Amino acid sequence: MGYNRANYKRIKEEYDGKYLRATEAADFRRAEVMAVVPGVAEIEKLLSLTGFKIFDATLRGDKEELERITAENRELNSQKAALLIAAGYPADYTEIKYECSECGDTGVVDNKMCICMKKKLVEAGIESSGMSDLIKCQSFDNFSLDYYKQSRENHERMSTILAIAKQYADDFDAATSPNIAMFGGTGLGKTHLSSAMASVIIEKGNDVYYTGANSMFADFEQKRFGNSADPDAEGDIEKYFSCDLLIIDDLGTEVTNQFTTSCLYNIINTRLNRKKPVVLSTNLTKDEFKKRYWDRIASRVFGEYTILPFCGVDIRAQKLGK
Repeated sequence: MGYNRANYKRIKEEYDGKYLRATEAADFRRAEVMAVVPGVAEIEKLLSLTGFKIFDATLRGDKEELERITAENRELNSQKAALLIAAGYPADYTEIKYECSECGDTGVVDNKMCICMKKKLVEAGIESSGMSDLIKCQSFDNFSLDYYKQSRENHERMSTILAIAKQYADDFDAATSPNIAMFGGTGLGKTHLSSAMASVIIEKGNDVYYTGANSMFADFEQKRFGNSADPDAEGDIEKYFSCDLLIIDDLGTEVTNQFTTSCLYNIINTRLNRKKPVVLSTNLTKDEFKKRYWDRIASRVFGEYTILPFCGVDIRAQKLGK
């Protein structure tokens, strides 16, 4: 399990900046009132010595002295608050104003990541996953089995597939989770369930990347043939090998040739060797898949992937019919 490294670095830098800005702003406000409110400067000087006194008393194990210092500190803060209020300032004007009171804008509580930082990493993970718009509207909660009631067989199969997808997301482990291949015609819910799984898996702190087949192969083509002087402008293909979960949608819609087939084999084989799972979906039938791609690809997919055969009637067509 691991958050996207680029996201983590960026957000960690944001937290470092937030903490510094909060302390600097408090220092500025403190200097302001010390200059215009009589008596505050002397109280601040006395308060600045409190930390050392507490440390010394704690080191000596002098509980009575520690209680006395604590009471003295409360009294000094009370006096300062009264002076500030009398001068028209809020009582806590000189205190540090953190965005998160739990971690003090450090992102860490008791040597563990604060929930506020986890939330930002999850939000960033959704954005960088490539499916942020899909995740917003496609979840397990709104995946309706009502669209598969044309036959008992369809409904039972899709009920089973839904249960498998939920279990997969709940139990996901980047090092041990299996690969999944979703087969079935257009509009049967393959992308919807991919989005639903991705949302849960990202929430658990995993780096998920979603791509359409055409976009994926375009990145590899750009990396191989791009002539840009800016290396960052060339296709970023490392994400296809390093992310915790790769979701490939609409496989089979691309123009299939020696280059794209070689790229697909490289991705599938490399991730199998690294034990990094893939969830792929295709509108092709099993026979069409075997005819289109190398035997080495087909044997790995049908031998190493959990095959989920979607069935039913195009949901988009059903919605339009209503």
